[in-house]
Amino acid sequence: MRWDAQALMQPLANTAAGDAAPALLPLAGLVRSVTTPEFAGITFHEVTAKSVLNKVPASSRMPFEWTINPYRGCSHACVYCFARKTHTYLDFDAGRDFDSQVVVKVNAAEVLRKELAKPSWGRHQVALGTNTDPYQRAEGRYRLMPGIINALAESGTPLSILTKGTLLARDIPLLKSAATQVPVGIGISLAMTDEALSEAIEPGTPGPRARLKLVSRLRDAGLPCGVMAMPILPWLTDSDEALDSLFASLASAGATGVTAGALYLKPGGTREWFMKWVAANHPELAGRYRRLYAGSYASKEYRAWLAGRVRYFKARYGFSDSSGFSHRDLDDPRGEEAEYPAGIIPATIPAGAAASATPATQATLF
Repeated sequence: MRWDAQALMQPLANTAAGDAAPALLPLAGLVRSVTTPEFAGITFHEVTAKSVLNKVPASSRMPFEWTINPYRGCSHACVYCFARKTHTYLDFDAGRDFDSQVVVKVNAAEVLRKELAKPSWGRHQVALGTNTDPYQRAEGRYRLMPGIINALAESGTPLSILTKGTLLARDIPLLKSAATQVPVGIGISLAMTDEALSEAIEPGTPGPRARLKLVSRLRDAGLPCGVMAMPILPWLTDSDEALDSLFASLASAGATGVTAGALYLKPGGTREWFMKWVAANHPELAGRYRRLYAGSYASKEYRAWLAGRVRYFKARYGFSDSSGFSHRDLDDPRGEEAEYPAGIIPATIPAGAAASATPATQATLF
């Protein structure tokens, strides 16, 4: 059936409650809500945005000042996704709604061009994929990213992309062209090689083998590709066997850098959803997770142990000198996972300038 035929209509005022069609939600700029058999169980809420550039608070110490999220909610359905709580700001829940109620900013490229044309725009780096994935399955239908990439490159704005989506391969020629105009960084999120576990815990994503092939394709195209190997899951993906398989595979694929870190369980969405999944799928681990995660972070002892294993495998597979730029303080409990591996952050300062910078000063450079 045609996509346009799937729009959900507002119920008539005199329609019996039991017969009412699904109502459009009170989202700002809502044009229509759409369902289609090819995306069973997912509703797309198409909205017109007034702005798409988001200013990153200085207190975050991120190595970029601006972000773009063309989608809100994500069909990747990663049980551990840290962004789940943001869906509650739209009056959706952080669990099933985050996976199945996807907001699409259909005019993102047009609005972005207007914002980039303002005399006040300073051509600061813009990061995509910091909240929800810009190459989730819906991008195959909406094709928002080509317009966004073109707009950024043509305006002289450096850009970076972080994704689990192999749809990015469609835009490799476009990214190669953009890289001749502005600095471009690319990152793939991949933290396990176990296909069965990946299917269980991140069911809407392309599997690990597919993402490894994407890393290789990007490198073969002459593009950088760092890997965010997060989250490492206690008792599920933190064994020496699992870590060895991961780092060996990333090295073989040609990743330019790797950052790895432990699962982060933010309350108000992620923690509750993940713990529910553990209780249903690995009940023997439920108590251990509750004890390990008294707060959002794993215990200090666990993080120190994991950091040691990560350093070992990074050295074993040639990633020891591949750390990128950090937004952490020296005593930040996030440690390794607060760094961005080589390849993700565009090289916008002279070579070597970042190498001598401390974690505290690197934040001011980017």
